[in-house]
Order: sequence, then structure tokens, then C-alpha cells
Amino acid sequence: MLRFLATLSPLKLWAIFLAENLFVTTLALLFGWLILKLSNKPIKWASRNEILVCMLTNAINTAITYAGYWLFKHNYITLTFQLKWYTLLDFLLLFMLMDLAMFIFHYFIHHSVIYKAIHKFHHHYTDPIPIDLFVLHPVETIGFGSLWLVILALYGFNFYAVLIYLTANVFFGIMGHLGIEPVPASVRKMAPFKYLGTPSFHHRHHLEIDFNFGFYTNIWDRLFKTYKP
Repeated sequence: MLRFLATLSPLKLWAIFLAENLFVTTLALLFGWLILKLSNKPIKWASRNEILVCMLTNAINTAITYAGYWLFKHNYITLTFQLKWYTLLDFLLLFMLMDLAMFIFHYFIHHSVIYKAIHKFHHHYTDPIPIDLFVLHPVETIGFGSLWLVILALYGFNFYAVLIYLTANVFFGIMGHLGIEPVPASVRKMAPFKYLGTPSFHHRHHLEIDFNFGFYTNIWDRLFKTYKP
């Protein structure tokens, strides 16, 4: 696949990466819609503004994908392609590093002038729906994307671990913007689920912006006393 990409012109690469991002977004929104349907929750349809911002986010993510490919092509990002036992360890390392990095980034945004200028745009939606995962200020989308590329450049992760992480990233993002909690309370109290960022954990953040800054886990919120169940 990578050899095939190397033969393409920049314009064709942009087209492929855009199609990839739109495909992932479509699958994510369909998954969110299915969960809401199965939970018998009334479906709140996206506004025109949410759809337009979602499309802009996809365009920016396409640029970030292209930048990642360029960095890989010029050996600033290295990946291994052997599917071995350490693939799972690579995934866990990437999962936790990104969780910590995004917690710090998210906490910093909320405690600076950037919040009113940028992040408040996302918090306009106190009762989020799945598409709101992609409703971010362009500067914030670039910030998260840049953070992702920096983490990848720090260590030669396994390619399949990266794919697993990207799948988990979309899953957690959609679950956090469902507006419902499909996971029973009895399960949420059990390890390791009690340390994961469940839908109600992120929904609480949309309602009370001084708590629950984590994304995939609540570990950092517990450590830094910003956790609210």
C-alpha cells in the first residue's frame, strides 16, 4: 500500500486521504446513530452549522494525514510492520501517551485565554450528539493533530498498533458524545472499566467544564484532583 502511495501525485494523495477521513467519519456517525437507535433515545439531527464545521474538520484532518505521510516518507516518523507480540504493548504505550498529552493540552486550554477564543466553540454543545466529536475550532483541530504527529515522531511505533489506536480513538470519541450512558453502572464500577473515560464521564465535562479533562481514561483526572464521577 505504501509503495502504491509513493507512486501517486500530491493531488491524488490528497484525494485518497480526504476519502479516507470522510469514510471514517461516516462510519463513526453511523455507529453513534446505531447506539442511540438501540437505546431508544430520540435522535437529535445535526444543525447546518455542525455539518459545515464537521466538513472543515475533515479537510484539516486530511492535511494532517498528508503531513504525517510526508514525515514518514522523509523518515521523521518511523514505523515497524511486523505483527508480533509487542504490537499490543506498542498500542498500550501509544494509548496512554496520547491520553496524557491530550489531558495536558485540554487542561491548558481550559485554564488560559484560549478557552474563550477557541475551545468554548466546542462547549457550546452541552448536550452533545455524535457529530459534535468533529465540531471543533480549526485551531484546536490543528493543535490535536500536531500533538498526534509529535508523539508518532518520538518513537517507532508498530503500524498495526497505530491502526488499533486510531480505531479506539474514534470509538471513545463517539461514545463520549452520545449524550447517553449505555454502560450499566455495575460494569462501570469494575476494574478496568472504572478507569476508562465512559460516555457519562465526558458528558459531565460538557456540563461542568472544570472537571474530567481526560479522553480515554480518568486516571490523570484522579491524579490531579479534577475527577468528578
